Amino acid sequence: MPAATTDDYWRTRAGVPAVKGVLASPAGQPGLAPHPAIADREADDGAPVRLSRLAVAPDVAELVRHIWIPRWSLPPGVVVEQGVLEYPSANLVIEAGAAALHGPELGRGHRRLEGTGWAFGALLQPGVARLFVAGPMRALIGASVAIEELRVTDAAALVDAIRRSVATGDDEAARSAFESWMVAQDLTLDDDSLLVRRVVELAETDRTILRAEDLARASGLGLRSLQRLVREQLGLTPKWLIRRYRMQEAAAALAAPDAPALADLAASLGFADQAHLTREFRAVIGETPRRYAEAATATR
Repeated sequence: MPAATTDDYWRTRAGVPAVKGVLASPAGQPGLAPHPAIADREADDGAPVRLSRLAVAPDVAELVRHIWIPRWSLPPGVVVEQGVLEYPSANLVIEAGAAALHGPELGRGHRRLEGTGWAFGALLQPGVARLFVAGPMRALIGASVAIEELRVTDAAALVDAIRRSVATGDDEAARSAFESWMVAQDLTLDDDSLLVRRVVELAETDRTILRAEDLARASGLGLRSLQRLVREQLGLTPKWLIRRYRMQEAAAALAAPDAPALADLAASLGFADQAHLTREFRAVIGETPRRYAEAATATR
């Protein structure tokens, strides 16, 4: 794929309204809506838990996929365990009491929400987090690094600006402050950073890729070279990339108002049959696809 097309691919996904990776809450419990139309409506209607996603400027889009800002206001005693299937990258997250770079969870991630609060998150493009951390990327999986420990400048000023803006509801000011800060970091992506983005793109979009060997072939790499690249740049494995995107898409499809039949969904995602989809879905999400779809329908 030519570089221009790859750039267009990532740019079109910066700020997309789809809530890919957000999991439906159990029936009757508040949580982020896993369907785009519902999420957009709830963001406007002031639902108890809501999420906004913002695109970034073109000069930042090669570094950041999008900005996400959740807000919640829950009654006393109500606790939400919001489930997520995170992207194969890292999120720089600033909250009222903390600021850190968070790596993805290998399995189902979750965030505990209670009371009233907010967060400002920036999903970095694949290969960017490695420029911020001193150690191996594997150490960031399921872990976090405080912002003051990252290889960045003016972190305290960024945190102060974001907190002031988001706390007063000025998301545009928060986005502008973050974009200016990212530009000031003067980051340079090397060939491996760009190559791993290509690998991630293939894993996300090419339905013929079912195994690590398929991903290696599509990306023009040997299997060992691919494994080394993904490990060094992301701290992950090619097999994990393929499985993660299939599970994200399965969860999104099952939460949609027009959810497909399980057999059709399994075929569209490259599973041998419905039973294989069910086993993997249950292993990652923690419940069967049918039960998950029923919960999402009840919540809608």
